Amino acid sequence: MTDILMPALSPTMEEGILAKWLVKVGDSVRSGDVVAEIETDKATMEVEAVDEGVVEALLVAEGTEGVKVNTPIARLSGEGAAPVAAPFAAPSPPQTVAAPAPQRSEPVKESPVLAKGSGRIFASPLARRLAAERGLDLATLTGSGPHGRIIRADVEAAAAAPARPARIEAPAPAPVPISAPAASLAQLGYPDDSYTLVPLDGMRRTVARRLTESARDIPHFPLTIDVEIDALLAARTRINGLLEPRGIKVSVNDLVIKAAALALKQVPEANASFTPEGIALHRHADISMAVAVEGGLITPILRRAEQKGLADIAQEAKDLAERARNRKLKPEEFQGGSFSISNLGMFGIRQFGSIINPPQGAILSVGAGEARAVIRDGQVVSRTLMTVTLTCDHRVIDGAIGARWLAAFRALIEEPVTMIV
Repeated sequence: MTDILMPALSPTMEEGILAKWLVKVGDSVRSGDVVAEIETDKATMEVEAVDEGVVEALLVAEGTEGVKVNTPIARLSGEGAAPVAAPFAAPSPPQTVAAPAPQRSEPVKESPVLAKGSGRIFASPLARRLAAERGLDLATLTGSGPHGRIIRADVEAAAAAPARPARIEAPAPAPVPISAPAASLAQLGYPDDSYTLVPLDGMRRTVARRLTESARDIPHFPLTIDVEIDALLAARTRINGLLEPRGIKVSVNDLVIKAAALALKQVPEANASFTPEGIALHRHADISMAVAVEGGLITPILRRAEQKGLADIAQEAKDLAERARNRKLKPEEFQGGSFSISNLGMFGIRQFGSIINPPQGAILSVGAGEARAVIRDGQVVSRTLMTVTLTCDHRVIDGAIGARWLAAFRALIEEPVTMIV
């Protein structure tokens, strides 16, 4: 027997919705077959089988909410075995295990592999194959799956890690729950019939928890400047005239993304994250752009934005935003990033500050461009100004570094030709 478990499809996922079964009792499945669709806190994902067998039972009904990570959701019998012809029934509630969730859950069927010594180690078939392809000795790996089983994520992490002396890793701290209010709304004088209660979905719960942790644990400080964008708007008009035959349209936000990425390369100390071991300086400007979706917020990532042209940034940003709104992003498209941008200018917001997206060191809040009176050479003239606020993690970026980054960003925005020379 092999249990298919509710997988952790993102680092922040604690539970999800089993949206749809794509198999039924009696179906034969092979490794790699898609068996279900799961709604996570970020997207709708497909779940693949990692073992072969016959579907003996579906343990969780379609549409079930709040299915905890690592809960058995289906059971496979050995290939060719007759399935149990029992009516569908949901399992009894599983016990909660206080352990970090793996990056990707795999079945608990043990596939023993002989180690170099007298002991035995256990690994999934997929992990065993990946280890062989990468030339990794399974005996040197520590499993994060059920019962210490080595899974795909363990092999991929070992393959990506640089060679260094082994060390004992402390378990990740358990997430801190959001504190409950001191009193209910009824106790505070709000009658039950005076409001409508909208239940929290997985995304909203995750956003609330992560932003609470960020605001509480990270020492935020803002730096605000005004940037003239008249030259930028003129350059955008010329660029779009050239790109019109290709059906591409560059937005102000695309130009902001490019300028931010180049400024991060000019001031690399701002492209950083705080870790307990030290300050991580990122080699590339992986820009997370905040996208409002139904039920919350998601930040798809433009990888290596400093190396991309404006046409590529415009096309990729549009595609990522559309798939984010439809919850069709892959985990690698929203996990990570080195710097975030949140733009509310299209809503007429002139100035605002954002909460940092950990573990990133900073986030840029972009307001609306508007005509304002300014003094130039002793004369009052009209200029189009855009207010931006850089919110910094003071453990990583001090005021001087933040100021230098804003100076580099302003120079690129006010002389946009410098973005392409």
